Formats: sequence, structure tokens, C-alpha cells
Amino acid sequence: MRRVELVDADCGIAQALGVLADWWTFLLVRDIAGGVTRFDALQRELGMSRRALTERLGSLVEHGVLRREAYSQRPPRYDYLLTPKGEGLLPVLIALQDWGARHVMGDGSLTATSAPSSAEARRVNGLVGRRIPGLEVAGPTVLFFFPGAFAPGSQGYPPGWGDIPGAVGCTLECTTYASRTADFAAHGVQIRGVSTQRPDQLAAFAEHAGLPYPLISDQDERLAASLRLPTFRAGGADRFKRLTLFVDATTTIRAVQFPVTDPAGSVTEMLRLVKGLV
Repeated sequence: MRRVELVDADCGIAQALGVLADWWTFLLVRDIAGGVTRFDALQRELGMSRRALTERLGSLVEHGVLRREAYSQRPPRYDYLLTPKGEGLLPVLIALQDWGARHVMGDGSLTATSAPSSAEARRVNGLVGRRIPGLEVAGPTVLFFFPGAFAPGSQGYPPGWGDIPGAVGCTLECTTYASRTADFAAHGVQIRGVSTQRPDQLAAFAEHAGLPYPLISDQDERLAASLRLPTFRAGGADRFKRLTLFVDATTTIRAVQFPVTDPAGSVTEMLRLVKGLV
């Protein structure tokens, strides 16, 4: 019996740490969320011993955080996949990443962007060549990620919206992409906007702004966690820092824009990148 089962039995934090025993466990969940699901691949990514990896994977399966799905019978081999219980950890990973970027690697200030020379920028720009797990597209697609946009009316803006970093410029970016949709379509490229907002909020804004492309909700933060995309927490919600990905028909990332400091100008720059890649 683990110690946390004897002490702090009514504390959710203590009980959670009884399952998430050490930092290796968080890194396993991080990599599996990112599509690294097989034993040998996980060992290569993390540099763990086979014994330690076996023990931790077994514990996470036992606690219902992971499930095993066979991909080979002889010899028996498995993919390790997140269960709904495991997917409940994704916001925890996002919070840890935000805290680390802001308070450990940064100076603690709240910002919706990063310096071009930052570790965060290097990580995001290093996504080129990475395939996005779980995403379906009908062809080459621009995915622009933004902190949030709201339609005026009954839903209203969240408290302190004007003080949230990155809030100014979201509507401009969305409408600039709308005005250039035909230019992208001429090269066979679709447009999608992505935010952590609720689907109904995004649908209301898209209708209000007359956007000719859909907005995707990453409310459950699966996309954010799978790619370790940069976020910040403001106005009571996790929000994307502004960035743009260009993916091909296989959802492989071909180009990255980050940081994005000029929402309208970034659209022109992405169109230039697209012309050179399709």
C-alpha cells in the first residue's frame, strides 16, 4: 500500500501523486499524447531503462491511465494509448508547460508570444516534419492558432478581455485570412483557425465576422498537448499563443510561423511560404 493511501486520504493532490509517481510518468504521458505509443520508441525518446519503462507503463495501465492495443501477436507487441482517464491529464501537462516556460525558463511575466531566440520558439519551429496525430484534413491546410475571438452580443467578452495579452489582433487576423482565402485556394490550400474556446463561441464569432472557413475548437487541449504548442493562462482559460502551421494532406507540418507579432502581415508571409511549398 502506498504512503498516500495512508496519509492525506481525502486530498486529491496526494492521491493523484500516488498514481503519477515521478517525473518519468509525466514525460510518458506527454510523449504518448504526442503519438509516440510503442515501447521501443518511448525508450529511445526518453532514454529510460527497459525495466523502468516496463514498470511505469504497467502501473499506468493498472491505474487506467493507459490501455494496451496489440499491433503484433507473434511476438506480442502493443501500442500504449491514453484512456479517457489519461486524457484528463492533458490540461495538467499544459499547465506544467506554461508554468515552466513562464516561471522557470522565463521571468514570470504574462505574455502571448515568445522571443525568437527562446527555447519555446526553438521547440515550436522544430515541429517541421512532424505529423499531427488525430487531425484530419482534405488537403494542404493553413492552421492559425489564436488566443480567442468573440462575437458581440449575449455571450459577451470574458472579464478583462482588453487586458489579455494577444487579444487585440485576433479579429484582424481572422478577417485578413478571410480576405485572402481565394488566394490560398488558388494554390489548393484550405484555411482553418484554431482556438481553445468553446465550439459555440467560435461558431458565433465565425457567423458574426462572415468567415468563409471554419474555426476549430481545441477545448479539450488534445491538439495543444500532442504538439506541446505554447499557451498561456489568462481570463480564466488556457489560450494559444499566436502561431501558424502549414500542413500537407498527410497532416505533416511543412512550415511554422512563431512567434507571430504582426497578425495581418503574417497572412501575407504565410501565402508566400505556401507558394514555395505546393
